[in-house]
Amino acid sequence: MLTKKNIAILGAGVMGTGIALTFALKGYDVKMLYVYDDKQRGGQVEGMTENLKVLCDNGLIAESEIPETIGRVSFTESIEEIAEFADIVFECIVEKLEIKQDYFAKLDKLCAPSTILATNTSAISVTEIAEKSVHKERIIGTHFWKPAYLMPLVEVIRTKYVCDDMVRQTYELLEDAGKMPVIVKKDVPGFLANRMQHALFREALSIVEHDIASPEDVDKAIKFGFGMRLGVMAPIEVIDSGGIDLTYNIHEYLFPHIENSTKPSRLLTECLEQGKLGFKTGEGIMKWSPEDIEKSQKNLIEGLIRVEKALNRI
Repeated sequence: MLTKKNIAILGAGVMGTGIALTFALKGYDVKMLYVYDDKQRGGQVEGMTENLKVLCDNGLIAESEIPETIGRVSFTESIEEIAEFADIVFECIVEKLEIKQDYFAKLDKLCAPSTILATNTSAISVTEIAEKSVHKERIIGTHFWKPAYLMPLVEVIRTKYVCDDMVRQTYELLEDAGKMPVIVKKDVPGFLANRMQHALFREALSIVEHDIASPEDVDKAIKFGFGMRLGVMAPIEVIDSGGIDLTYNIHEYLFPHIENSTKPSRLLTECLEQGKLGFKTGEGIMKWSPEDIEKSQKNLIEGLIRVEKALNRI
């Protein structure tokens, strides 16, 4: 059994509090650093408590575990306090390279040499984030998926500087916290899962843009078709199961007809120009009433719980 590490989190927004819950539920002590307007936004404890109540309502934790879990999470405005406390720091702040670089350089100076410094960035090169730091070998990517306390996947991204021991420690820590870590061997744009996800998004948008199917039917085709299978049998296994020859023949015929643009879709551009931003404005590619949005968000959490239960993953 691993010795429980002290978990520090830089930033107390949605991802930060989700990661905090992940570790607090497994008995880790967590300290969160308020960054920018985190404190002004407030509601972190209330938000985490509400998330725990959903887990309780769905039979995943006992009611008595709610105050115990929240009690393992504390907050501070002192980066020095974080540096003294942490065995590992998970950074969850704004997606701006220079701001991340400056925070990592500061943490690199303050933290003990053994402290792992991890970024939850979903887009920025982890290698670039490490550039202003001296001890680049202890800086690593750990891309959690939202909601972090429910989604098992965490991408562990190697940089050209990181040492093998830091990768091993991070991987083992995430496994102990109940996650399903995967190693991304090269620090490439989109890492691993987002490259595949947005390739799907590009084709989905192209289908709508070219009036092949409606937005609603595009989503139905995924939800009630191959999307149901992906949690059990994913692409590489499907390819081997069906046969390399079959997949080769399909690709040879199909690929010339699939979207291969290197620019964002015209449909996205038009929505952006018209101020249609999705849930934020009540309309994106589809229209969303406040009731629709609430229902969608509730369905996501409860649906993920049902899927995890069905697949015996929680």
